[in-house]
Amino acid sequence: MDTLQIAETTLRLVQGDITEQDVDAVVNAANSTLMGGGGVDGAIHRRGGPEILEECKGIRRSGYPNGLPTGEAVVTTAGKLPAQRVIHTVGPVWKDGAAGEPDLLARAYRNCLERAREEGLRTIAFPSISTGVYGYPIDQAAPLALSMVAGYLREHPGAIEEVRFVLFSEKDLKRYREALENLGA
Repeated sequence: MDTLQIAETTLRLVQGDITEQDVDAVVNAANSTLMGGGGVDGAIHRRGGPEILEECKGIRRSGYPNGLPTGEAVVTTAGKLPAQRVIHTVGPVWKDGAAGEPDLLARAYRNCLERAREEGLRTIAFPSISTGVYGYPIDQAAPLALSMVAGYLREHPGAIEEVRFVLFSEKDLKRYREALENLGA
Protein backbone atom coordinates (compact mmCIF):
# COMPACT_ATOMS: atom_id res chain seq x y z
CA MET A 1 0.00 0.00 0.00
CA ASP A 2 1.39 3.37 -1.04
CA THR A 3 -1.57 5.67 -0.27
CA LEU A 4 -3.98 6.13 2.58
CA GLN A 5 -6.87 8.59 2.78
CA ILE A 6 -7.00 10.34 6.15
CA ALA A 7 -9.96 12.67 6.54
CA GLU A 8 -9.65 14.94 3.48
CA THR A 9 -5.92 14.33 2.95
CA THR A 10 -4.07 11.80 0.84
CA LEU A 11 -1.02 10.34 2.56
CA ARG A 12 1.31 8.99 -0.13
CA LEU A 13 4.62 7.12 -0.20
CA VAL A 14 6.97 7.53 -3.16
CA GLN A 15 10.52 6.54 -3.90
CA GLY A 16 12.51 9.39 -5.36
CA ASP A 17 14.42 12.61 -4.91
CA ILE A 18 12.81 15.18 -2.63
CA THR A 19 14.40 18.02 -4.60
CA GLU A 20 12.29 17.03 -7.64
CA GLN A 21 8.90 17.15 -5.90
CA ASP A 22 6.39 19.60 -7.36
CA VAL A 23 4.58 20.45 -4.13
CA ASP A 24 3.86 23.59 -2.15
CA ALA A 25 6.55 22.73 0.42
CA VAL A 26 9.41 20.31 0.81
CA VAL A 27 10.77 19.55 4.25
CA ASN A 28 14.49 19.84 4.81
CA ALA A 29 15.99 17.55 7.44
CA ALA A 30 18.39 20.31 8.42
CA ASN A 31 21.09 20.62 11.01
CA SER A 32 20.73 23.32 13.65
CA THR A 33 23.00 25.79 11.83
CA LEU A 34 20.60 25.97 8.84
CA MET A 35 23.68 26.48 6.68
CA GLY A 36 23.42 23.31 4.61
CA GLY A 37 25.20 20.05 5.12
CA GLY A 38 25.07 16.50 3.83
CA GLY A 39 22.21 14.25 2.76
CA VAL A 40 18.81 15.85 2.18
CA ASP A 41 20.03 19.17 3.65
CA GLY A 42 22.92 19.50 1.20
CA ALA A 43 20.80 18.38 -1.76
CA ILE A 44 18.11 20.97 -1.04
CA HIS A 45 20.64 23.78 -0.64
CA ARG A 46 22.56 22.77 -3.80
CA ARG A 47 19.50 22.41 -6.02
CA GLY A 48 17.60 25.34 -4.52
CA GLY A 49 20.48 27.78 -4.81
CA PRO A 50 21.87 30.58 -2.66
CA GLU A 51 18.49 32.21 -1.96
CA ILE A 52 17.72 29.49 0.57
CA LEU A 53 21.00 30.02 2.40
CA GLU A 54 20.47 33.78 2.48
CA GLU A 55 17.05 33.42 4.11
CA CYS A 56 18.48 30.88 6.57
CA LYS A 57 21.17 33.38 7.55
CA GLY A 58 18.47 35.97 8.17
CA ILE A 59 16.52 33.52 10.35
CA ARG A 60 19.66 32.84 12.37
CA ARG A 61 20.31 36.56 12.83
CA SER A 62 16.75 37.47 13.76
CA GLY A 63 15.51 34.55 15.82
CA TYR A 64 17.93 31.69 16.35
CA PRO A 65 21.49 32.99 16.85
CA ASN A 66 22.48 29.73 18.56
CA GLY A 67 20.86 27.54 15.89
CA LEU A 68 17.43 26.07 15.34
CA PRO A 69 16.47 23.84 18.29
CA THR A 70 15.70 20.19 17.68
CA GLY A 71 12.02 19.73 16.85
CA GLU A 72 11.44 23.31 15.70
CA ALA A 73 10.65 24.33 12.10
CA VAL A 74 11.07 27.48 10.00
CA VAL A 75 10.10 28.37 6.43
CA THR A 76 12.15 29.86 3.60
CA THR A 77 11.93 30.31 -0.12
CA ALA A 78 12.53 27.21 -2.21
CA GLY A 79 14.81 29.06 -4.62
CA LYS A 80 15.16 27.02 -7.82
CA LEU A 81 13.33 23.95 -6.47
CA PRO A 82 9.96 23.10 -8.07
CA ALA A 83 8.35 23.60 -4.63
CA GLN A 84 7.23 27.04 -3.45
CA ARG A 85 8.73 26.87 0.06
CA VAL A 86 11.18 24.86 2.15
CA ILE A 87 10.29 23.98 5.73
CA HIS A 88 13.50 23.37 7.66
CA THR A 89 13.39 21.20 10.76
CA VAL A 90 16.00 19.62 12.98
CA GLY A 91 15.39 16.03 13.94
CA PRO A 92 16.99 14.32 16.92
CA VAL A 93 20.31 12.52 16.83
CA TRP A 94 19.70 8.93 17.93
CA LYS A 95 21.43 8.01 21.17
CA ASP A 96 19.55 5.06 22.62
CA GLY A 97 15.88 6.00 22.43
CA ALA A 98 15.78 7.01 26.08
CA ALA A 99 16.96 10.58 25.56
CA GLY A 100 13.61 11.93 24.35
CA GLU A 101 14.21 11.12 20.70
CA PRO A 102 10.64 9.92 19.94
CA ASP A 103 9.09 13.10 21.35
CA LEU A 104 11.57 15.29 19.50
CA LEU A 105 10.97 13.48 16.21
CA ALA A 106 7.20 13.74 16.60
CA ARG A 107 7.58 17.45 17.40
CA ALA A 108 9.64 17.99 14.23
CA TYR A 109 6.89 16.48 12.06
CA ARG A 110 4.13 18.34 13.91
CA ASN A 111 5.89 21.71 13.65
CA CYS A 112 6.43 21.23 9.91
CA LEU A 113 2.71 20.59 9.46
CA GLU A 114 1.91 23.62 11.63
CA ARG A 115 4.16 25.88 9.51
CA ALA A 116 2.53 24.51 6.34
CA ARG A 117 -0.95 25.16 7.71
CA GLU A 118 -0.02 28.67 8.89
CA GLU A 119 1.31 29.52 5.42
CA GLY A 120 -1.63 27.98 3.57
CA LEU A 121 0.57 25.35 1.94
CA ARG A 122 -1.67 22.50 0.76
CA THR A 123 0.86 19.87 -0.40
CA ILE A 124 3.97 18.89 1.52
CA ALA A 125 6.77 16.37 0.93
CA PHE A 126 8.74 14.90 3.82
CA PRO A 127 11.98 12.97 3.81
CA SER A 128 12.53 10.37 6.51
CA ILE A 129 13.76 12.80 9.18
CA SER A 130 16.73 11.71 11.33
CA THR A 131 17.14 8.25 9.75
CA GLY A 132 20.28 9.14 7.78
CA VAL A 133 23.45 10.37 9.47
CA TYR A 134 21.48 11.11 12.68
CA GLY A 135 21.08 7.35 13.07
CA TYR A 136 17.42 7.06 14.09
CA PRO A 137 16.41 3.44 13.34
CA ILE A 138 13.98 3.54 10.41
CA ASP A 139 11.98 0.64 11.85
CA GLN A 140 11.09 2.95 14.75
CA ALA A 141 11.00 6.26 12.86
CA ALA A 142 8.58 5.20 10.08
CA PRO A 143 5.64 4.16 12.30
CA LEU A 144 6.17 7.17 14.57
CA ALA A 145 6.26 9.61 11.64
CA LEU A 146 3.21 8.14 9.91
CA SER A 147 1.19 7.89 13.12
CA MET A 148 2.03 11.45 14.15
CA VAL A 149 1.17 12.86 10.72
CA ALA A 150 -2.08 10.85 10.56
CA GLY A 151 -3.09 12.14 13.98
CA TYR A 152 -2.39 15.72 12.94
CA LEU A 153 -4.44 15.32 9.75
CA ARG A 154 -7.38 13.99 11.76
CA GLU A 155 -7.12 16.99 14.13
CA HIS A 156 -7.03 19.44 11.19
CA PRO A 157 -9.23 17.97 8.44
CA GLY A 158 -8.94 19.79 5.14
CA ALA A 159 -5.92 21.86 6.17
CA ILE A 160 -3.59 19.94 3.85
CA GLU A 161 -4.53 18.12 0.62
CA GLU A 162 -1.54 15.79 0.31
CA VAL A 163 1.31 14.65 2.51
CA ARG A 164 3.97 12.81 0.59
CA PHE A 165 6.80 10.84 2.15
CA VAL A 166 9.66 10.76 -0.35
CA LEU A 167 11.98 7.86 0.39
CA PHE A 168 15.31 7.71 -1.35
CA SER A 169 15.89 3.95 -1.28
CA GLU A 170 13.73 0.90 -1.98
CA LYS A 171 14.66 -0.37 1.50
CA ASP A 172 13.32 2.78 3.17
CA LEU A 173 10.17 2.71 1.03
CA LYS A 174 9.59 -0.90 2.12
CA ARG A 175 9.83 0.07 5.81
CA TYR A 176 7.37 2.93 5.34
CA ARG A 177 4.99 0.65 3.39
CA GLU A 178 4.97 -1.81 6.28
CA ALA A 179 4.27 1.01 8.74
CA LEU A 180 1.51 2.45 6.51
CA GLU A 181 -0.16 -0.95 6.20
CA ASN A 182 -0.19 -1.27 10.00
CA LEU A 183 -1.56 2.26 10.32
CA GLY A 184 -4.34 1.59 7.80
CA ALA A 185 -5.32 -1.76 9.34
